[in-house]
Amino acid sequence: MDTIITVDNVYKSFGKGDLEVKVLQGADLTIRKGEFISLMGPSGSGKSTLLYLLGGLDRQYTGDIVICGNNIGKLKEDKLSDLRLNRIGFIFQFYNLVQNLSVEDNILLPLKVSGRYSKETEEKLNKILDITELSDKRKVMPAKLSGGQQQRVAIARAVIGDPDIVLADEPTGNLDKESGEHIMELFKRLNEEQGITILQVTHSEKNSRYGSRIVKLDNGKLIG
Repeated sequence: MDTIITVDNVYKSFGKGDLEVKVLQGADLTIRKGEFISLMGPSGSGKSTLLYLLGGLDRQYTGDIVICGNNIGKLKEDKLSDLRLNRIGFIFQFYNLVQNLSVEDNILLPLKVSGRYSKETEEKLNKILDITELSDKRKVMPAKLSGGQQQRVAIARAVIGDPDIVLADEPTGNLDKESGEHIMELFKRLNEEQGITILQVTHSEKNSRYGSRIVKLDNGKLIG
């Protein structure tokens, strides 16, 4: 398998002087295409921070982060935006749906923003609605959905553009046990059937076992 994510000697801190908090201290990680990685570690250890760095949402770090062959610390902002839109899907603990858009319009939003909406899009939409079991909810507004259904919309939105990588930050954190299990089964299916590389941040030992490998972040280092 080809390497799709490389973290090489990455340092990240917040604040300065006596108030400086060191989060990542020479972190190293290699993820190969098609892996499903569960990232674990104590609260405040920097798991979400690492995810934001990988997604190019935070560029204040030292070291090298290479995503899909691109050293994102050296990319111009327009190229980084293209990478985020076309190669990376984001899923957060809070669903971040647009409340005045229907399920299908929320899902299609990234394709419309990136100018990739085409005649093949409707077929792709129908497929992802089927996979996420949302076909009968396509015209429904987010306020009418359960938490689990809203997270499935967020997942569908993240994968509609056929990303190489999905970055998920505590994706079941706001869900009940049953809904959380459904979300994890969905991740497993997307990984196995579509080959999407997934990196999830989780506190749950049970959820971590859905991954093909567990990586732990401790004292600024990545282990696993």
